[in-house]
Amino acid sequence: MAEGKHAKGFFFHKPGHYRIRVFGTLDASWSDRLEGLRITADEDREHGSITSIQGRMRDQAELAGLLNTLYEQHFTLLSVQYLKAETAREQQPKIS
Repeated sequence: MAEGKHAKGFFFHKPGHYRIRVFGTLDASWSDRLEGLRITADEDREHGSITSIQGRMRDQAELAGLLNTLYEQHFTLLSVQYLKAETAREQQPKIS
């Protein structure tokens, strides 16, 4: 595949929105670490606490960095879901 392009037209070097789910609960210190990402915790009767991390990643390198950090902290990864690509309109800074 040429220049990091996936067969379906997704690029490794462009922003996208993701949802990552792990077993366990991330403590409050993760809010600062994951600036801009939404962290929600749910209880599953069968498995206990499950945390979802959702939001915009600048590129695949940022996603991989977060996944490595979760791994190093011994969180069990349940899923990584690509939600959508970021449109050019979403990438432009908002002017007040």
